[in-house]
Amino acid sequence: MKPTAGAPAPAAERLERPVTALRGVGAALAERLGKLGVSRIADLLFVLPLRYEDRTQVSPLGRLASGQRAAVEGEVLLTEVVYRGRRQLLCRIADGSGMLTLRFFYFSAAQQANLARGTRLRCFGEVRRGPAGLEMVHPEYRRVGSQAVPLEETLTPIYPLTEGVPQGRLRALVGEALRESERSALRDWIPPAAGLPAGLPSLTEALAYLHRPPREAQLAELAAGRHPAQRRLAFEELLAHHLSLKVRKRALKTDPAWRLADEAQLARRFLAALPFALTGAQQRALAEAERDLTAGVPMTRLVQGDVGCGKTVVAAAAAARAAGSGFQATLMAPTELLAEQHWRNLRDWFHPLGETVALVCGSQGARARRSALAAIAAGEVRIAVGTHALFQEGIEFARLALVIVDEQHRFGVQQRLRLTEKGQKDGRLPHQLIMTATPIPRTLAMTAYADLDISVIDELPPGRTPIHTVVIPEQRRAEVVLRIVEACRAGRQAYWVCPLIDESDELRVQAAEETAASLSAALPGVRVGLVHGRMPSAAKDAAMLAFKAGKIQLLVATTVIEVGVDVPNATLMVIENAERMGLAQLHQLRGRVGRGTEASTCVLLYRAPLAPLARERLRVIRQSSDGFEIARRDLALRGPGELLGTRQTGLAQLRVADLMRDADLLPQVQEAAEVLLASYPQNIAALAARWIGADERYGRVG
Repeated sequence: MKPTAGAPAPAAERLERPVTALRGVGAALAERLGKLGVSRIADLLFVLPLRYEDRTQVSPLGRLASGQRAAVEGEVLLTEVVYRGRRQLLCRIADGSGMLTLRFFYFSAAQQANLARGTRLRCFGEVRRGPAGLEMVHPEYRRVGSQAVPLEETLTPIYPLTEGVPQGRLRALVGEALRESERSALRDWIPPAAGLPAGLPSLTEALAYLHRPPREAQLAELAAGRHPAQRRLAFEELLAHHLSLKVRKRALKTDPAWRLADEAQLARRFLAALPFALTGAQQRALAEAERDLTAGVPMTRLVQGDVGCGKTVVAAAAAARAAGSGFQATLMAPTELLAEQHWRNLRDWFHPLGETVALVCGSQGARARRSALAAIAAGEVRIAVGTHALFQEGIEFARLALVIVDEQHRFGVQQRLRLTEKGQKDGRLPHQLIMTATPIPRTLAMTAYADLDISVIDELPPGRTPIHTVVIPEQRRAEVVLRIVEACRAGRQAYWVCPLIDESDELRVQAAEETAASLSAALPGVRVGLVHGRMPSAAKDAAMLAFKAGKIQLLVATTVIEVGVDVPNATLMVIENAERMGLAQLHQLRGRVGRGTEASTCVLLYRAPLAPLARERLRVIRQSSDGFEIARRDLALRGPGELLGTRQTGLAQLRVADLMRDADLLPQVQEAAEVLLASYPQNIAALAARWIGADERYGRVG
């Protein structure tokens, strides 16, 4: 066995003691600290500052400016209680260069007595302009007397807080943990053989610097996360996440899964019955999935591709293989609209083959839902489509062998885990096929989806015409309305996506309804329909079917139509307030047109003035229709959170690292991970516990 890295000092166990071993930490405080992820003394070292304040020098009162955060010192001239709307304590201090008012809304009689005339105070806070000049509201302060009191020697850390743990108490506890680490070294789980990037300090040095930066430290560099000490921790954190995903994948591959041999040849018959041939990229992705499905170990495969590349038919062919092998497959979509669209497509494809496809969603009538669930539980239905309703209690599958998840980034890890657990039977796990229409740059995908095998569909089906994208100020809205009239007269259809007012569903609905009414009035000869997320499923379904059948010429909608609508006759897409949307969402919406043989146009209406970021987004979407290039630019502009939906994945809890900023570390992270997997497997769990902690319970989810 290889040696572990960084053998601990004899007293290293001191850092592993519970936090209650520190003086003054009882059960109640320990419980509050637990909300910050602190249970051991060592955990305090990884509660990292959000920012820093410079209290290493005193600013003269006469040189203060509004908005400045500063340390000041002065003598109390006057302290009084006043009633100006509410009871307040005002304390006026001076230092010979100027005066400053300290204002307190919450105070005690003892505090008032301690601020007597002649008392010398040192304060820290934010300066603002008040009724009688500059003031600080509720500053931190202490009495310093006539003797000179040393200033802080390091920058002051500002930590994330939880209720009942004030900054001063947390700083003191971290200070105690730092002193413990000086006596007993913190264990470094990255062995020398793994190789840190050049110029990075040791773990102990990095932590000491970040908790107590010297007064000459560059605040801008620390704020940007570019200091070598931060990079050292970012490297370790990325390594921990990457390793946890790799271990998750290895563990999954040690479990058995059903071999889907498809004795009934349903997949072959499914493909033969399609009215179109698969593209080369679709055939390649399907072949990769079929190889996994027949291997006897659980498949965990991500299929990524651009809007309209044909991921759904690949998933349907995989579902046909499961059904043809005597098992069940289920497809989970994030919205009822998308689930219903998938259900219709699969129903139309499988009906000629004698297969029934069930739909399960929250708004179903009780009778239809009971019937679908009974058929699924009995194994009478082998293919089911639905929303998150699929994994609710009371839903049972007879022989679930394949779980397909569409738009994976919209689901939480726990949701996918619960659906997968429904298929665990006789010691076997179901296969997982995960789809995303948000192409991910390769380096990022290798890190964010290290637990998945990745198939890329980088080819669009023939017959798809390029979409012409134009960017127009809202003052030219009348011209756009005329374009709709022309398109409808030519027998075409159009979408009008409503303004993204804010995150309120009610306001979005209101905007959609008002827009539909105004467009109906402006276009008396055009049949206008409306779809938004608050509509009953039946009404939404009726509007979508009417639009697909051509009974509605102009569909006014919220961004609910971002995914799931396929109407080849729709050739015009208008998006209001396009400057408020991200590149990925704009690209998804644009992909609703251009699905037939006719030339299509996407009109992006914006409200001036444009912020630089919004201007760049609109420039990118106008110039490129390549989803992978747009994903790369989206990553550069907004970071990985928007691309991956990382608020819902293991990567959501990155504390130090940033996948975009620290992208240059990723190749070395992957190399170091291989070293640890091969030679230091005993270090991996400790790294994961340090950076991921309880999130490791998601260990078997793709």
